[in-house]
Amino acid sequence: MTPNWPRFAEIVKSHQRFLLTSHVRPDCDALGSELGMGGVLEALGKEVTIVNADPTPPNLAFIDPQGKLKTLGVDVQAQQLADQFEVLMILDTSAWAQLGAMREVIEASTAKKLLVDHHVGEDELGAEHFKNTTAEATGRLVMEAAAALGVELTPEIATPLFAAIATDTGWYRFGSATAGTYRRAAQLIDAGAQPSAIYASLYEQDTLGRVKLRGLILSRVVSELGGRLVHTHVLKEDFATTGAHPADTEDAINMTLAIAGTEVAVIFVEQASGGFKISFRSRSGVQCNQVAAEFGGGGHKAAAGAFVQGNYETVSRQVLDVVRAAMR
Repeated sequence: MTPNWPRFAEIVKSHQRFLLTSHVRPDCDALGSELGMGGVLEALGKEVTIVNADPTPPNLAFIDPQGKLKTLGVDVQAQQLADQFEVLMILDTSAWAQLGAMREVIEASTAKKLLVDHHVGEDELGAEHFKNTTAEATGRLVMEAAAALGVELTPEIATPLFAAIATDTGWYRFGSATAGTYRRAAQLIDAGAQPSAIYASLYEQDTLGRVKLRGLILSRVVSELGGRLVHTHVLKEDFATTGAHPADTEDAINMTLAIAGTEVAVIFVEQASGGFKISFRSRSGVQCNQVAAEFGGGGHKAAAGAFVQGNYETVSRQVLDVVRAAMR
């Protein structure tokens, strides 16, 4: 499963202008991997531009103190990206559906395309793959790329990569965290990452709206199958009611896993444009990526997601029927 890093290094060293992107509704692994990879490339004297289809969530803005993360249609237009780059690198996703408006940019680009990711499923993106589906985070793969390129980690590179790996492993409490994960964390700390400051920025800067929204999410928890299955939901009007931001639902599903006896958790989050983003978590034999695949989604065995159009009653019935069947 180890990517061909010598080949990756060969490509990087022979090109100068790079465009980096990741998935919609970016999380810390997406943003941290982009910023970490951007720092690695800049250390080699490369020109780097980072553009995502969706803006950086306010609660994650701390990860980008220099304002390197650009938003398509806000900071830069699609036509400005045409034929300006030699290499287009996609990080932390292998699915067209996860690229949003950046899909058109990618399809129209004549640049060489590289994909650095740790998710299981994949579409044909016309890119050369550097994947490891056993990696706990894409941030880890960026660390490996830096080593292959001979780039020394700096605080500016180490900080977003620490955030990437820490969040994708649930601050090292998920089963995906191994002894190697802790060794990589130590390496990042030695390079200047400050765990206490990163943790405080992530988890100790809640807005009142975020706290109210989490209370609402927990108040709606439904338990089924003798407590083995729990699910809850967020409607788009809840954001206005509580004063929360859509990004405030990030990690909310993990609160339901704290309920004793829970084997599978599901949260439905209604999107502003309609339909529901659905997140699945499992600490049993149920494989979330297979359940998500039933609805065109994907991810990992223990954590996955999908998007389904429709109202809450219809979507929840369809999805929960599949989950219940998988738990039999």
